[in-house]
Amino acid sequence: MPQNNQSVNWKFDANDTYSPIYYKETVVGFVKPDYASKIIEFLNDNEKLRKAFKMACFDLILESGGDTNKVNELMKKYIESTERPQNGTGAIAYLLRDRQEALDISDKEFVRFCDSYRLSWRELKEIYAGKEVSDSQLGAIARIVGKSIEELIEVRDGHD
Repeated sequence: MPQNNQSVNWKFDANDTYSPIYYKETVVGFVKPDYASKIIEFLNDNEKLRKAFKMACFDLILESGGDTNKVNELMKKYIESTERPQNGTGAIAYLLRDRQEALDISDKEFVRFCDSYRLSWRELKEIYAGKEVSDSQLGAIARIVGKSIEELIEVRDGHD
């Protein structure tokens, strides 16, 4: 989105050359040739990683004596576990980690920072371990991450 609410001006130059990008023998888009090789390299690497991931899941199921027909289910489970949670304790833990990164401080310094706002090391550790965030902790966390208590309640409890 453009800054300062300025509109985007679409441009077209009939003299520009575009290369088609194919996926499974179907044209999925067009790009300028100088970008095409970079995009294709990225997509092919991504496909290789996906195949390697599938093989690793297959091997894991095979070694554990499980049903090898459930490879896709296992892959989905792992992929879902890497997604950032939108609510619950995990989402609050991410907000705390984001704040630490924004401050660009070490774990030890962040513990002291949180403690200065009355969130102890033990409480911080429990949040990172997934223990439920209590109402009494919300004030300190709100000050640490720069959000209101109401916003944190919505993050913790999810949308109604």
